[in-house]
Amino acid sequence: MTDDERALGGYSPDAGRNAHRAGAPTLIPLPSLLRSLLSEHLDPGYAAAAERRASGQPGGRVANWGWHILAGLTVTAVFAAAAAQAQSVAPSTQETRQVLAAGVLNAQRATDDGTGRRDALARQVESERRSRLAGDERGRQLLANLDVAEFAAAATAVHGPGLTITVAEPSAARDLSDVSKQRVAGSPQVILDRDLQLVVNSLWVSGAEAIAVGGVRIGPNVTVRQAGGGLLVDNQPISDPYVVLAVGPPHGMHDAFGQSPAMQRLSVLEATYGVGVTVSEADDVILPASSVRDVNFSKQIGP
Repeated sequence: MTDDERALGGYSPDAGRNAHRAGAPTLIPLPSLLRSLLSEHLDPGYAAAAERRASGQPGGRVANWGWHILAGLTVTAVFAAAAAQAQSVAPSTQETRQVLAAGVLNAQRATDDGTGRRDALARQVESERRSRLAGDERGRQLLANLDVAEFAAAATAVHGPGLTITVAEPSAARDLSDVSKQRVAGSPQVILDRDLQLVVNSLWVSGAEAIAVGGVRIGPNVTVRQAGGGLLVDNQPISDPYVVLAVGPPHGMHDAFGQSPAMQRLSVLEATYGVGVTVSEADDVILPASSVRDVNFSKQIGP
C-alpha cells in the first residue's frame, strides 16, 4: 500500500477509473465528506489551536479567560439577585403564614366555643323535656321511645364491655421509598379510609352496638373519608395510631371479627407493609355521643 493509499484510509487514488476504454477514463466520484472522514481524523480546530500555541500568540488564551471571567460575573450577579429577592420576599411570606395560622386557630377556637354552647343548650333542653314528660304515663312512654331513637342515632354517650382495635402506620425505620412498596403512589401512607370503613362495617356485622373511631362516634350521618394525607371522621381529623372502640359482647365480637374481611385485609397490610394491628377485649369502653343534625330529606332503601 502506497502513502497516497494510506492517506485515503486504504483507498487507491485510481479507484473508480475505468481503464478498459483507452483515452476515455471515467471517474466514479468519491464523496468529499467520506474522503475527509477517511483521511482527516482530527477536527481542524485542533490543528489551529496547536498552531496558535506553537506560535506563542497569547490573544486566544486572553480572550478565553475574558469569557470565563464574564460568565462567572454573570452567574454571580444572577445568584445575588435571587438571594436578594428571596430575602425581600421572606418577611412577607412569614407574615402571611402567621396570619393564616392565626386565622385557623381563631376559627378552631370559635368552633369549640360554639360546640360548647350547643352542648350546654342541648342539656338544658333535655332536662326541661324530661321534667315535663315524666309526670304521666304517656310522657314516660314518649321518653322511652325517644331514648331508643337517640341511641339508634348515636346521640347518647354509652359505655360497657367491648373491643379495642388499634391500627398504626408502619414505623419510620421501615423503608417505603421504594415505589413497589408504596400502597399509594408518591405517599408513604398505608392506612386508607376504606380500611377503616371496612373495620367499622365488620364490627357492625360482628355484633357491635356502638362504635367510635378516633374518639368520634359513628352515627347515621357520620362518614370516614380521606383528604390528602389525613383521615377525617365526621369532618374531624384523626391521627395515627387509629383507635376503633366498639361496645358489645367482647368474646363473640372478637371471634367474629377475627374471621371478618376487615381482619383479613389488616393481616395482609401487616405482612406486606408492617402495619401494626392490635385487637383486645375490654371490660368497660366509653364512647361519646355523636352530633345530631336535622334531616331534611331521607329515602328508605330496601324493604
